[in-house]
Amino acid sequence: MDIIAILEEVPEVYLRIIPLTWKLVREDGTLDDEKISFYQKEIEEALGEAESYAKATAEAIRCLTTLF
Repeated sequence: MDIIAILEEVPEVYLRIIPLTWKLVREDGTLDDEKISFYQKEIEEALGEAESYAKATAEAIRCLTTLF
């Protein structure tokens, strides 16, 4: 089994939390409370997506370490 070849086939994942974060910060790098309120639903969805991805990644790592 060629683990590297298999991993190379895993598609790139686009997490919405990254570009969303850029919408929420002011020029000085602090968070804008008004924008956070405005984007609250989108933030919750993006966080859920990121958490699911993190759990799936942890499971993949667990499976790989079991193989070795």
